[in-house]
Amino acid sequence: MKKCFLLICILISFKALQAQEMEFIVNINTPKLQTTDPRVFETLKESMLNFLNNQKWTADVFDPKERIKCNIQMTIKDELAANTFSADFAIQAVRPVYGSSYETPILSHVDKDFSFIYEQFQPLEYTKNLFADNLTSFLSFYVYIILGMDYDSYSLYGGEPYFQTANDILNTIPPSAAQAFPGWRSLDGNRNRYWIIENLLNPRVREYRQAMYDYHRQSLDIMYENVETGRAIMLKSLETLSKVNRAYPNSMILQMFSNAKSNEIIEIFKKGTREEKSKVRSIMAKIDASNASKYRTQIGR
Repeated sequence: MKKCFLLICILISFKALQAQEMEFIVNINTPKLQTTDPRVFETLKESMLNFLNNQKWTADVFDPKERIKCNIQMTIKDELAANTFSADFAIQAVRPVYGSSYETPILSHVDKDFSFIYEQFQPLEYTKNLFADNLTSFLSFYVYIILGMDYDSYSLYGGEPYFQTANDILNTIPPSAAQAFPGWRSLDGNRNRYWIIENLLNPRVREYRQAMYDYHRQSLDIMYENVETGRAIMLKSLETLSKVNRAYPNSMILQMFSNAKSNEIIEIFKKGTREEKSKVRSIMAKIDASNASKYRTQIGR
């Protein structure tokens, strides 16, 4: 009996050590599908889920409840060839807030420069420092961006190795593939994968990552015990982002921050002081200028 119990404990411990970091939900929409068998996208979905959820992306051990929850909505826009497609790729990721049931968004982004080749039942395998295909590199890139953002939110600059890996993935894209599959190069525009990682590793944006640590670990994670203090620290983090905006105007990462956090910021500062509301409206009107009226009307005075 003791041996049986010991074996069970070993198996449970081994399973815990193997626990993966990501918990992805994937949906693929095909509103304009004309020639491709819809079953191709059913197997693609399963391949993506297996690739994203059943792979060990870090050396750390994650408890199942600690897994990073992510959602992908992929909409096939065009059948470029028999096995080649273009799509809009919407990805969201959240992390829990300490002492509550609330989950805060760390990423909410739509990549419109996504095209890929997929043969039905094609295995997806990530190999470090090796380009296999655009789909695998694309998915791996966003996994490491999410990991970097998550780790940055728990420890100051804790996401550095994951951002560096995302940058390595970008640098392994061969010139021919980068030309065939847009979004990896600076010349492809000013809102793509190149600029995401360029911003995250750029010294001019370094304080952004300090602000992300303060916003999450020093602010949101203490609000369960002191809302006013947490809100004051959050305001300081937004002031830091305002400095980043002056140092690097129109940076993509600040746009991504606004996409993920605008509604959260509004809800938190609705209950702020008159001075806090005024400062937040002013800061966000500069960082997220296209939504200035949203902050003005919804935060209140």
